[in-house]
Amino acid sequence: MYHFGCSKNLVDTEMCIGMFKKEKFEIVTDPKDAEIIVINTCGFIQSAKEEAINTILEMAEYKKNGNCKYLIAMGCLVQRYKKDLEKSMPEVDLFLSIDDYDTMWEQISKLVKVQESVNTLDYMNRIVSTGNTTAYLKIAEGCSNRCTYCAIPYIRGPYISRKMEDVLQEAEKLAKAGIKELIVIAQDTTKYGIDLYGESKLAELLEKLCKIEGFKWIRFLYAYPESITDELIDVVKKNDKICKYFDIPLQHFANPVLKRMNRHSNSESIEKLINKIRKEIPNVILRTTMMVGFPGETEEDFFELYEFVNRAKFEKMGAFKYSKEDGTPAFKIKEQVHPKTKEARLNKLMKLEQKIAEIKLEEKIGNTYNSLVEGCTPDGKYYIARSYMDIPDEDGVIFIENTKKIDIGSFVDCIITGVKEYDLIAKLK
Repeated sequence: MYHFGCSKNLVDTEMCIGMFKKEKFEIVTDPKDAEIIVINTCGFIQSAKEEAINTILEMAEYKKNGNCKYLIAMGCLVQRYKKDLEKSMPEVDLFLSIDDYDTMWEQISKLVKVQESVNTLDYMNRIVSTGNTTAYLKIAEGCSNRCTYCAIPYIRGPYISRKMEDVLQEAEKLAKAGIKELIVIAQDTTKYGIDLYGESKLAELLEKLCKIEGFKWIRFLYAYPESITDELIDVVKKNDKICKYFDIPLQHFANPVLKRMNRHSNSESIEKLINKIRKEIPNVILRTTMMVGFPGETEEDFFELYEFVNRAKFEKMGAFKYSKEDGTPAFKIKEQVHPKTKEARLNKLMKLEQKIAEIKLEEKIGNTYNSLVEGCTPDGKYYIARSYMDIPDEDGVIFIENTKKIDIGSFVDCIITGVKEYDLIAKLK
C-alpha cells in the first residue's frame, strides 16, 4: 500500500489497510512480494500529481517482472481525473475515486476474485501506520472555504464534521492501544462542528479529549486564522496535554492578494491574532504556510508579505509557489506571475525564514525539553526525538546523544546543546 499527500489522506490509507486485514490479506512492505499493489494518490498540486503518476508507472513494472497481479489506484488524483487516467493508464486494473469509497470492497472483491462481504472503510477498523505512539484523528472531511486557488472542495466536497461521540469513541480506542500523541486533523479543524451543531466545537472537543487517560500530547492541525477564538486560545493555554503549537496556514499577508484568494482574514486581523497568541501563551510555537506568485501579486504585495514574516518571526514556516490548477477560479485570472519571478520570491522568503528559524533554535540552547524518542540514527550515535515544538514529517527533530539505553516510544528530558540546520542536538538530563 503506497500513500501520497496529506495526513488526512493517510487516515484513508490506514482504513484501506484495515479493510484488507479484515479479509485476512497479508500486508507486505516490499512491492516485489505483493500480489496486489494499491496506490493512494494526491491531486492537490502539479508536483503531487507527477509523483503519483510516476509511482503508478513504477509499480506497473511489478506486473511484468514481479508477483503483482492487480494494480489499484485510489484517492484525490483519481477523483479529479478518473476518465483521463482510465484511458491513458491501461496498466491499472481498477481506479477508485473518492465517490467510489462506499462500494470500494465490492469492486475490489470482484477484481481479485474473492467472495464479496460487508466491508467498508471504517475509522474503528483502521490500522495505524505511524508507529505505536503517534496517531492521527480525522474529525471532518472536505472543505467549504472555497479559496480560489484550491481544488480540495472540488475533490473532497464540502466540509462535513464527524459526530463528536464517534470521534471520542475512536480516540478512546487509540488511547487503549497505547497511543501517547494524538494529532487532531481536518482541512480546517477550527470549523469543526459548525455544520452539525451551528457553532465551532473544536475547543469543547479538545477539552473532552484531554479527559481521556493515556494521551500525553494532543495537537490539532490546521487552524484557520479567522476561526481561532479566544475560547480556543484559552483551552490551549490551560490544558497541559495540549501542545502549545498552532499551525495557521495564512497563505499571504497583503490585503489585495488575500481578497483575490477569497481568504476570510486581512492583514490587520492576522497581525492582531499573532500578537494575541504570543501574549497569552509565551512559549507557543507558531507555524504557517505562505504562497508566492499568486496571480496579480505585485512587488509591493510581496514586499508587504516579506516584511510581515520578518516581524512575526514564525518558529516554523513553509512556502510554495502558486500552482495553476484547472477547475479553480484562480486558473482563469489573467495576471499570472512569471515562473522565474515566483522562484526568486520563494528563494528570498525562505532565505529570510531560514535566518529567523536559526536564531529561534539557538535561543533553545540550555533549555530542557520533554521529548518523544522515535528512533536511532543509522550509526547509533544519536536517538531521534521530537518535543512539543515539532510535528511529524514537517518540522525538525532533536538528536540526543546515545549515552545509555532508551526505549523507543518513551519520553525523556533532554538539554539542548547545539543546532544543526533545522534540527537540535541534545544530551540526556
